[in-house]
Amino acid sequence: MSAELLINVTPTETRVAMIEGGILQEVHIEREAKRGIVGNIYKGKVSRVLPGMQAAFVDIGLDKAAFLHASDIVPHTECVSENEKQQFQVRDISELVRQGQDIVVQVVKDPLGTKGARLTTDITLPSRYLVFMPGASHVGVSQRIESEGERNRLKRVVSKYCDEDGGFIIRTAAEGAKEQELEQDAAFLKRLWLKINERRAKYKTRSTLYGELGLAHRILRDFVGTEITRIQIDSRLIFESLKEFTSEFVPELECLLELYEGDKPIFDMFDTENEIQRSLERKVNLKSGGYLIIDQTEAMTTVDINTGAFVGRRNLEETIFNTNVEATQAIARQLRLRNLGGIIIIDFIDMGLDEHRQRVLSSLDAALSKDRVKTNINGFTQLGLVEMTRKRTRESIEHVLCSGCPTCEGRGSVKTVETVCYEILREITRVNRAYDVDNFVVYASPAVAEALEGEESHALAELELFIGKQVRIQAEPLYIQEQFDVVMM
Repeated sequence: MSAELLINVTPTETRVAMIEGGILQEVHIEREAKRGIVGNIYKGKVSRVLPGMQAAFVDIGLDKAAFLHASDIVPHTECVSENEKQQFQVRDISELVRQGQDIVVQVVKDPLGTKGARLTTDITLPSRYLVFMPGASHVGVSQRIESEGERNRLKRVVSKYCDEDGGFIIRTAAEGAKEQELEQDAAFLKRLWLKINERRAKYKTRSTLYGELGLAHRILRDFVGTEITRIQIDSRLIFESLKEFTSEFVPELECLLELYEGDKPIFDMFDTENEIQRSLERKVNLKSGGYLIIDQTEAMTTVDINTGAFVGRRNLEETIFNTNVEATQAIARQLRLRNLGGIIIIDFIDMGLDEHRQRVLSSLDAALSKDRVKTNINGFTQLGLVEMTRKRTRESIEHVLCSGCPTCEGRGSVKTVETVCYEILREITRVNRAYDVDNFVVYASPAVAEALEGEESHALAELELFIGKQVRIQAEPLYIQEQFDVVMM
């Protein structure tokens, strides 16, 4: 299916929307203050070695120390022989790094939640057709290039550019590429690696040696090979930059670039802005009348399917099956749109027939085949749930656009007015026993204050009679529902 890219640029934020068949399928957001760092290369310092975890923490200048596992450390000439380097196996972390050591690392995973960035010492530099591997001496070919003749041709051409500096991986986009284009890519990557080495020798520890491309440029680099028919950009500055970038690295996309100069905001096209807002809601309505409930937690994401207002035409089993099949399309789209990763548990409506379960799994598998991110479906469990995984590549759209609710502190609910009233009454009793008090003043939210003077006034009166003291209620408009103060007078 053909796709269209909309690129919205402001001084603080870049957003890219991928539209397929007139419907928003993916959203990528990058804020200047919080630019992703995957692909960045740093000169850092080992701050702590943890033999029990076979890992080390590395200070690369971020708020949180980054994480480096022993399996992500490739051997260097100063610590192992050439023969050992070729047959390298994960050794004890204490033999590979030491505390206080300067080390060059590359970020493979952005910081997520409370976790720091994930690092590797296996440096790679991507370009249009190739990925440069410093220190390697071989050429690898993407498995997605299926033609054996083309694989051999590309390998033969690129092998000429391998030397003591490093080797290459040939990307899928290189299929059909001319020798001159591959040579330009190889020369560009070698020049880039030379610059990085110059900075490595020049800069002190905790410095950035290389920063990945901005979102708009990365999208064009990574989306090549997909059926993009149009790319609209609403910033003249970025448009000119992308023209220069595509002419050098992705010439086949240059003719697709258009400067958007419409009167309406670019994200008003295809209802993109409203679709982004809807992607933050728990409930997703299906056309038939059914709906999904999507809950994202720290450990996993759960998806629950309900028939809702859908009553079907034949019988209950057919109604349930049709709702589940429709849900598979919506689930696949929502996973892409919200960029949900990790463990995903789907609670389809219970089906009595094995044939229906298999057809639902096939439908889900077909819908997920359009996803560029790797997914894996494990099938139905004994409880009738579908387990699947989707590779985490970046923060979900909810984590990018939202933060924890200050009122409920992430619980998703607040204490009822009745509950808060009874907490206040218990607090008055506790304070009265602990201190010599004449009277009390309670400061509470308007709803709680109204309840204490209304339907709960009898309980308050009984308490005043029990402690023999007066309790005055004062409404505070700025207090949230759970907030209150009991003041001794």
